[in-house]
Order: sequence, then C-alpha cells, then structure tokens
Amino acid sequence: MVDVNDAQYGAQAENPTYAYVYAFIDELQRADVRNVVICPGSRSTPLALAIVAHPKLKAWMHVDERSAAFFALGLAKQLGRPVALVCTSGTAAANFLPAVAEAHLTHVPLLVLTADRPHELRENGAPQAIDQNRLYGTHAKWFVEVALPEATNEALRYIRTLANRVASLASAVPAGPVHLNFPFREPLTPAALANQPLLPPEQRDPLAWQGRPANQPYVSVIDAPLGTLPAAALQQIATQLQDHKHGLIVVGPLANPALTEPLLQLAQTLGYPILADPLSQLRGGPHDQSLILSSYDAFLRLDTFTDQHVPELVLRFGPMPVAKPFLLYMKRYAHCPQIVIDAQNDWHEPTQLASQMLHTDPVAFCEQLSSLLSQTYTRDEQWLAQWQRAERLTRQALHTTIQDFPELFEGRVFTELAELLPAGSTLFAGNSMPIRDMDTFFWGAPHSIETVGNRGANGIDGVISSALGVSAGKHARTPTVLVIGDLSFFHDLNGLLAARLHQLDLVVILINNDGGGIFSFLPQAAYPEHFEQVFGTPTGLEFEPVIRMYGGSYQRPADWTTFRRVFQQDIQTSGLHVIELRTERTSNVTMHRQLWQVVGSALRNQED
Repeated sequence: MVDVNDAQYGAQAENPTYAYVYAFIDELQRADVRNVVICPGSRSTPLALAIVAHPKLKAWMHVDERSAAFFALGLAKQLGRPVALVCTSGTAAANFLPAVAEAHLTHVPLLVLTADRPHELRENGAPQAIDQNRLYGTHAKWFVEVALPEATNEALRYIRTLANRVASLASAVPAGPVHLNFPFREPLTPAALANQPLLPPEQRDPLAWQGRPANQPYVSVIDAPLGTLPAAALQQIATQLQDHKHGLIVVGPLANPALTEPLLQLAQTLGYPILADPLSQLRGGPHDQSLILSSYDAFLRLDTFTDQHVPELVLRFGPMPVAKPFLLYMKRYAHCPQIVIDAQNDWHEPTQLASQMLHTDPVAFCEQLSSLLSQTYTRDEQWLAQWQRAERLTRQALHTTIQDFPELFEGRVFTELAELLPAGSTLFAGNSMPIRDMDTFFWGAPHSIETVGNRGANGIDGVISSALGVSAGKHARTPTVLVIGDLSFFHDLNGLLAARLHQLDLVVILINNDGGGIFSFLPQAAYPEHFEQVFGTPTGLEFEPVIRMYGGSYQRPADWTTFRRVFQQDIQTSGLHVIELRTERTSNVTMHRQLWQVVGSALRNQED
C-alpha cells in the first residue's frame, strides 16, 4: 500500500473492515495523535496498513513488543501528548504490561491498540488467542472492547466518536494509558469482499464516511485543567504558614516549566529552602539557584543535622522525591504538617503522614499564596541560612573527596555530566543506583538540562527503549544521554534496534559493576554465603559485540580524562554511542560510605 494524500485517505477502502479502521485512524490524527509505534503481526494488519497509509502519521516499527511499549512511553513523555501503540493478538499484548503500568503511575498518555481474535475464536483452542479483555487491569484508565467492524453510517459515527473520546481521555487529568481491543475477522487484507458489499455512495452520511471539513475532529473535546483553591482554603493555609517559619518546600519529579518562577517566588517569600529532586527540572537553568538544595540526600543522613533542624511544616509538590533520607526524616518528625500539592488529581503520598492533599493548579497556588503573604510575612533568615550552609559544605566536601578517589567512582559520572552537558541536553537516569547517584551528585548547571527517568514502577526494564523514545520526540538535535547499570542494559538489549532502524541519536554511559550494585547497600549484603548467587547476580558479559551488532560505537575509558574526551566527541556525533565504565561493587560501597563520613566531619567542624 502506498501513501496517499488527505483527499484520498480512506477513499480506496473496498471492504467494511478497512472503511471502519480508516475512519478510526483518520479521526485519531484529527485529535492530534501524530505518532504510532507498531509491532509486526497478522491480526493487526488492518490497523498497521491504515496507519502507514495516513500522510499525517509517523509510524515507528519495533520488533520486540516490550521494547516498543517503552519506546512509546518515552516518546509520549517527551512530546507531552498521546502516542498510539499497536500489536497483534495473544502474548504480544501481554508484553506491553510493564510500560502500561509505568505510564499509569507517571501519567503518560498512551493509546494501546491491541488486535484480537473475534469472539467465535476465543477460549476454544484457536492459536495466538488469550483473554485480552481488561488485560492491563487497573493500570488502564479505561478499557474498550471495540465493536466488530461494520461499514454503516452508525458504525462509522461510533468509531470516529470513540477515537476522539480516547485521545482526549488519555491526556485528561490524570493522564494515563487507555486500552482499546479490536476484534478482527479474516480476511485481514484490504481486498474487496463479494459477500459484504459497501453501502452505496448515495446512502452514506458524508460526515461519518469522510469526517468533518478542514480536518476538524468529529467531536471536539475540551478538558478543563484543575482549577484554583477557594479563597477560604488559601487563607487558611496562609494563616498556617504565618505560624510556621521553619518550613521546607519539597519538589518531586515534575515537568512543568511554568511552575519554576512562581515556586521560587513563594520560597523567597517564606524563606523556605527548596529540596529539589533530580527530576524536578529545578537543578539546572538560568533561574536563581540560591534557594535550591540538591545535596540533601547526603546531609539528611546525619543525626547531628536532623536533630537540630526540626521542620514545622512541609509543602510538597508532585510525587515523593528519590532520596530515602528525606523519607526517614519525615517519618522521624511525623507530627510535622505536610501539605501535598498534586496537579494530576492523584494520591502520591506513601508516607501516610500528609495533613492536607490539594488537587489544584500548582502555578496558581504558588502565585496566589505569595500574593497573600507578601505584605505581612516575616521569614526566619537564620533557618534558611542553616540549610544553605549545609548545602554548600556538603557540596564542597563531596567534590573535593571525589576528585581524590584513585578508582572510577560511579557517582562521579554525574558531577562530570553537570559540567559537560550543553544547554538543551536531556539526561535520562536508569533505576536502582544511577538515579540515586544522580540525586546525590548531579548538582545542576547554569543552563537548562532536562532530566528524565521511569520513576513510576521504578523497574529496570525498558530503560534503553524509553530513552530512545525521548530522543525520537526531541525537536532540536540536542544530545540525549542515558546513564544505566549493566543489568538494566542487558534487560533491554533488544531496545537498541530502534536506534538503528530509526537513525536515532543516543549516548549511553554504561556503568558495569557486573551485577546488581544496589544490593551491596542493602541489608541483604550482610548474608554473604548466597549473596552473589541470589542478589549480586554477576553475568560476566562483554557488551561490545552486541553494541557493534546494532551499529553503535563503543569506548571503554579507564580514567576521567579519557572519559571527558570520548564523551565530548560522542555528543557531537549522530548515532548510537556506548561508553562503558567498569567499576567494582565492593569498593563503590566503600567510597560512598567514606563520602558520608567526610560530609559529617565537614558539618561538625563548621559547628565547632
């Protein structure tokens, strides 16, 4: 099938299935869906052919369903609008589940389109047939068992309406994945069917068959965002803040540039330091950084600090931050009122300590609260200065000590990247140790660096594919850099194929400590007899041949000078580049613990 122009699209349909599917796909693009990730298969043929024929849709082919789903996740995350995901029937659809769960937990709009056997071929031994109804359970915002294709006016009105409804629903607060299950009968190709003639042209409703004029959607859907709080509620919070000068603003993973300045203004008014998660988008940029703390993961480990800095109130925006020391700090002071502001109408509150949950527009909240407080609030300068001093001393201690380590230290990757990444870069952190090292050692930059991660389910699966999806969604040709551990890299090797198929750019920094590095920091490490077998899980793999197989370049620097040179070359060159850093798990733990001791000494010496 060849591409067609707008006027021709759908006009060549010769059987009811294709008239129906063409109407659906055409309406998706009218609802502003522009990208579709397709996995090959037979039962999904009508969807696949209709998609690749549409002149306004970009089709991204992927062979592996799990990698494809994470690629779609990354693409939708970067674009901020729905991406459709297509597969055939059977276990192909089941492989979408991890990415669907991540999309649900992080509010990424996905349209999951699974093909299926018709009802007469279910639960009777037909091949490639499983129960796909509500396959993703509560991880999908909505499930639709789509009606069997018909080429009637009523059926085409239904399918066009459904396309607009699901595209809107995926993006509406709270955003997330929507699952449509399409049963198709054979034949699955576009050939005309003698026993199923199409409705004569004179009996066709033009709007149902051709859509509305000027590429307008069949149904325009307007979703109002979360509004502002009632005046009385804002005043109550303002009064509460007047009585609590020793407070904190905590910002978890967010992607809302409009929030930065109002948030900084509120912090300035209150004299509250901002504890900024590495995915908060606050650690880098031309905005004022004086109130933003990024090393709290290190100094909140110290009883000498937390004993003397008792919070009276916490304003938390978005999901919980990565840092476990902050979680323990809040549990220690469970009496402290915690006000959570959530723009996705969700319940990101695993501490069970929140005193108020505000489902409201955070930008308006900050602006209105600052306005209420600006004339009457007097902040405690000493409280803010104490936190800023801890931040400054911690950074200095960490930076100096890291420079003296004779071995390659995993956390140093992020101090190096903060200096090396140019403006507009995207830094994707893998789960387990990379995101935690990013939290402690990525202190930001004077220019904007977008930070991304899969922090919903926090899994190590699909990370390469997600990063490539982010790269595919970028409009400017600025670097996308992924920092990932060896087990997570191995878990999604199939995802590397997307870089070759779609000529995508990605620099991967592969931290290879031959196993699950995070377990060396956990209580399981106290049981050495079976630690390596059950938790460490070394693989001993050499990744260079696989990287070459997928058309990527490979470098293995042995020192930081070589790393900087190789990295600067790679970010200026298109394609897939992998820089492997070999580290050792036991010494990595020792160096981390040495750093915590150094920070403790630095803060104690200052107090003396």
